[in-house]
Amino acid sequence: MTSFTYGPVELYLVGFEGETPSPGTLGALGDLLDTGLVRLLDFVLVTKAADGEVDVVEVEDDTAALGLGGAVLLAAGLVGDEDVARFGEQMEPGSSAALVALELSFQRALAENLASSGGIVLDSQRIPAPIVNALLDFAEQTEGE
Repeated sequence: MTSFTYGPVELYLVGFEGETPSPGTLGALGDLLDTGLVRLLDFVLVTKAADGEVDVVEVEDDTAALGLGGAVLLAAGLVGDEDVARFGEQMEPGSSAALVALELSFQRALAENLASSGGIVLDSQRIPAPIVNALLDFAEQTEGE
């Protein structure tokens, strides 16, 4: 049987006001990490100045000072310069964001089983939660018409 150390990884660009995420934003991430469904691989703070210059602060060891409690970065440095450049393009000048790499540990077993059986994931797409909810709310409202 194929054995993977990590499951699929997703990168999230989470915008916030100021230069560091709010306690609520970090608390939401901490609550998710506590479930064990995901693992924190990397965490990078990105600030885009008014002139478009992008500044990056890589969080490596001091996750407690940031407000993530005892969260351990399992693959600090995974988020590369290309990732920062690509995600930084989406940011408005004068804004800040966290670029977070999360391993979807709940999907590791599926990835292992597919690889062991010769299955190959040819494509995967994520539909953002607001779109799914809006679509299903609309479908529910128009169902009785």
